[in-house]
Amino acid sequence: MTSSASASRGPQGLAILAVIVAIVSLQGGASVAKQLFPVVGAQGAVSLRLTFASLMLLAFWRPWRTRPAKGRLKWILGYGAVLGCMNLTFYMSLRTVPLGLAVALEFIGPLSVAVLASRRAIDLLWVGMAATGILLLVSLGPVTARIDPVGAGLSLAAGVFWGLYIILGKRAGADNPGHAAAYGALVAAAIVLPAGIAHAGATLLSPALLPLGLAVGLLTSALPYSLEMLAMARMSSRTFGVLMSLEPAIGALSGFLFLQERLSPLQLAAMALIMVASAGVVLEPQRD
Repeated sequence: MTSSASASRGPQGLAILAVIVAIVSLQGGASVAKQLFPVVGAQGAVSLRLTFASLMLLAFWRPWRTRPAKGRLKWILGYGAVLGCMNLTFYMSLRTVPLGLAVALEFIGPLSVAVLASRRAIDLLWVGMAATGILLLVSLGPVTARIDPVGAGLSLAAGVFWGLYIILGKRAGADNPGHAAAYGALVAAAIVLPAGIAHAGATLLSPALLPLGLAVGLLTSALPYSLEMLAMARMSSRTFGVLMSLEPAIGALSGFLFLQERLSPLQLAAMALIMVASAGVVLEPQRD
């Protein structure tokens, strides 16, 4: 192995690890956030999440010290807008759809990015395997009989925003990923906060909720979005998109551990297909 190849594998390996840690943090935090629904609703939960996340990201990255590169501001604003819409529609879907299945439906976004960015036949094989796993995951098991069509539609809408998040995030964070994550979270919070205030009102300021809101903001936004921005700057959109196919499996596991949401053995087998597809796209030599 040449020194240049070793150098390229190093950043790629760190980027892959960053994505995996981001996924685990995001889905575990989503399980915590869902427990806030009875108190502040989905709108209030996502408002707490993004408000605390934006404050933490601004404090950590301090993006005001340098100006965004010329022409980068429009991408940051677009990234923040789709981030807010993605979070709001996804959390609204969680009111009636189990976490693992909601993530599986939402995955239509990154899967589409992977398909559109594909350049080799082997890529289509991995994407096809991931798509098969998602279809089986959604169509099998007794839990699917209770899926609300409105909730499923909101999950799919979140998937559209997720695909845009990948595309815009890569452009927004090309020069300074941390700064893009901080400003993007601020824009997202500004978009969802009116909905949270309208639904939950002064309950959002309850001292008893602040520790949970802080934990949710850290686990579901501040940490994973920073890691994802760093990763997206170091890997292709196709690789990042298919790596995201780990999310349904991690989401289902989090739902089972923290929310007592059970899936059938066949659905678990379907998630294994998704994880194999993710491994396949990572292990294939990268040429893009």
